[in-house]
Amino acid sequence: MHIGCPKEIKPQEFRVGLTPNAAREAVTHGHQVTVQSHAGTGAGFSDQDYIDAGAAVADTAEEIFANADMIVKVKEPQAIERKMLGDGQLLFTYLHLAPDPEQTKDLMESGATCIAYETVTDDRGGLPLLAPMSEVAGRLAPQVGAWTLQKANGGRGVLMGGVPGVGPAKVLVIGGGVVGTHAARIAAGMGADVTVLDRSLPRLRYLDDVFGRQFKTGYASAGNTTELAQAADMIIGAVLVPGATAPKLISKSQLSELKPGAALVDVAIDQGGCFETSKPTTHQDPVYDVDGIMHYCVANMPGAVARTSTIALGNATMPFMLALADKGWRQACDDDPHLLNGLNVHAGKLTYYAVGKALGIDVLSPALALKQ
Repeated sequence: MHIGCPKEIKPQEFRVGLTPNAAREAVTHGHQVTVQSHAGTGAGFSDQDYIDAGAAVADTAEEIFANADMIVKVKEPQAIERKMLGDGQLLFTYLHLAPDPEQTKDLMESGATCIAYETVTDDRGGLPLLAPMSEVAGRLAPQVGAWTLQKANGGRGVLMGGVPGVGPAKVLVIGGGVVGTHAARIAAGMGADVTVLDRSLPRLRYLDDVFGRQFKTGYASAGNTTELAQAADMIIGAVLVPGATAPKLISKSQLSELKPGAALVDVAIDQGGCFETSKPTTHQDPVYDVDGIMHYCVANMPGAVARTSTIALGNATMPFMLALADKGWRQACDDDPHLLNGLNVHAGKLTYYAVGKALGIDVLSPALALKQ
């Protein structure tokens, strides 16, 4: 199979879909690999690194899309990239379709088969290709939130750990999954007073058992969320419904009840955001003010630490990428129901229920898509 990896063109996105190690593995398996020139520069990989791994280097994305059987990326294809996708081509990347009807329409019209990292599952009920970036984003969230809290950036002017005689920042993390757990650990490590809310009692017990007094836990009822939000200096939105639009946890009307200059860090912005006033921002212009509340809603947070993120993502995606290349997508998905869960679009049809529900589009079951 011919595997192509274009340079990411989303603003301030420095990650790359294939590491040189992944390229070398694919070449060892007998596949042809072409990477766009300078695709890996932002993550610290040179064109020569890919050439040494046995890959070819192309000057333009057009060459990649025109010749590759499978396109491997990081972020969802932008409009100009979607126009280059062809009938029967395989796309393997993050998609986040539920809040993005335009992308969904374009991918369906392209005739491509699209497998989304974020909906591939494992036998423990986890999301193995989302987890590495969730870990990165979770660990980044208190860091960028602390920056947002600085007075020069519009925040309350509160130091995360406080100082002797002055209490620490109060941080509320809504969602106790991968993002929330890593966010809470880092925020607590910075000395903040941290509470994690979740609706799963088993998850809360797990957090309490493993982390003890590093941070507090609470049940995410509407009343409890409102009460703790009003007392918080920083709120980290870390709720995920796989493949679906994120639920709105803080409404616009509630902003007036929050502390002036409080920081909202929305890690769920790729799935539409979990605050009503959230809108995607970039690393170039990450923060905006709504009613005196500072919002940090960068849609590709892990891109800020591109090398760490690229290597972590490459470690996770490589076995699936090789299975798709070695077997073809049909056989690979037939052999692995967890990979089949990643199928979102095939031959003009939407194949992921949560996206169809969010966008009001009829869905073809993945099992039937395998037979087409």
